[in-house]
Amino acid sequence: MAATDSLAIVELGVDDAPAGLALSAEAHWNQNEADWRFFLSRGIVLGVRDGDQLIATAALLPYADGNAWISMVLVTARWQRRGIATRLVDACLDAARQRQLTTWLDATPAGAAVYGPLGFTPTLELRRLRLTDPPRAVDTQALPAGEPDELIARDRHAYGFAREALLRAFCARAGSRLVAGDKAIALVRDGRVARHIGPLLADDAASALALVAAIAQSETRPLIIDAVHSQFDFLNGLTSAGWSIERPFQRMRFGPRTTPGDESPFAVAGPEFG
Repeated sequence: MAATDSLAIVELGVDDAPAGLALSAEAHWNQNEADWRFFLSRGIVLGVRDGDQLIATAALLPYADGNAWISMVLVTARWQRRGIATRLVDACLDAARQRQLTTWLDATPAGAAVYGPLGFTPTLELRRLRLTDPPRAVDTQALPAGEPDELIARDRHAYGFAREALLRAFCARAGSRLVAGDKAIALVRDGRVARHIGPLLADDAASALALVAAIAQSETRPLIIDAVHSQFDFLNGLTSAGWSIERPFQRMRFGPRTTPGDESPFAVAGPEFG
């Protein structure tokens, strides 16, 4: 096995989507090939190869107003704990500095221990929840379709910066549903092993819970949602309805906050997208 310092970091292209998907599938993540193609076409995806095999990745996805997301930090099992992930994150940070971008990421507890010493500071906490067997209703009423412009506007209020390209791409995917309820709107899209609900924006926890319940009754595949931990009533309502908490994520930021959001989302688009 080659020493890691002899392995060059290279920028990847859209043709690397299947190899990236193999890495995220090995890690049991939910990303599908469409997610990888979005990163590879809209972001900066760096990788390390051992010969022809892609063994590690990290991505920088620029958003508006001087912000970017770092994600898809993956190293295949036999190359882990050799410093490759740190090298790739450092390279993403260098790319962000050159573009004067504030960077964000959602880290597992193990990842947070790595990113803290690099200069990342914690912000909000997330909880990933799963509903393995959605309780499909006998008579399911069609949920009203949401308007992409409303989702984009509410998402910008929540984050303080725009993610229009991402959200329009999500809405346009085969299998995606943008649904609305009373004072709530949510996107549901395909993942590799489960359907993902998020982002979810709502005026209050009751409205958010009602929309999630309606979505669950109209879906047949397992569902996952990345809920904001500080939305306690929403989180407690999900667990009471049979959702199980799988893992925590810690949102972290490197650099100054550009513009604060006006509201907190109830669920995010996922740790890979924010």
